[in-house]
Amino acid sequence: MSKGHEKIETNVSLMAILIAVAISFGGIAEIVPLMYQAEAIEPLPGVEPYPPLQLAGRDIYVREGCYNCHSQMVRTLRFETERYGHYSLAGESVYDRPFQWGSKRTGPDLARVGGRYSDDWHRVHLLNPRDVVPESNMPGYPWLETTGIDGQRLAAKMRTLKTLGDPYRDEDIANAADAVAGKTEMDALIAYLQGLGSNAPKAGDAAAGGGD
Repeated sequence: MSKGHEKIETNVSLMAILIAVAISFGGIAEIVPLMYQAEAIEPLPGVEPYPPLQLAGRDIYVREGCYNCHSQMVRTLRFETERYGHYSLAGESVYDRPFQWGSKRTGPDLARVGGRYSDDWHRVHLLNPRDVVPESNMPGYPWLETTGIDGQRLAAKMRTLKTLGDPYRDEDIANAADAVAGKTEMDALIAYLQGLGSNAPKAGDAAAGGGD
C-alpha cells in the first residue's frame, strides 16, 4: 500500500471528504446535461401548470404521504405499458415540484389514473377504500371531506411558483382564491387524481416508441 493510500484509508475524516467530492462530481456529470435536454425541460403538448384546485390537491397528496404507496412512473417495460399505458416522459412532470416518480407500489401506479374512475368512485374510495376494493389495505381519509382550502395561501404558492418559472398569469393568481371557494380538500385531491396522465401519449404509442 502506498503512503498516499494509507494516509487516506487511515483518516476517516479525509476519506469522508474525498467520497463526498467524488459523489458530487458524479452527480454533476449526471444532472447538468439533463438541464439542457429539451425533452427534460420542455412540457409535452397540453401540459400546463396545475390550475388552483389541482395544485391544492397535489399538495394534499404529498402531505398525506400518498407517494409512500403509489408511484407515478410507468417504466419502459411491456408488462407495465400494457397495464398502465404509455411509459412516463419527463415532459409530463415539468411543473411537478417535487416530481412523483418512483418505484414503490404497495398500491397501483397512478400516473395514468385520470379519467379511469368517476369522481364519485374516488370519493367513496377515499372515505373508505374497502367499500369499492374489499381487499384494500389503504387507510381512509374522511377528514378531507370536511376540511376547506386556504385560497390566500394557495395564491401565495402560485406566486412563488411563478418566480421559479411556472408560467402563471397574474390573473390566474388573483382568481385562485375564488377558484377554490367552497371546495374541500376531498374535491381538490379528486381533481388532482383526475388530471393525472391527461396529457400523456396514448397507450398505443408505447409500442411504436419502444415500450418493451
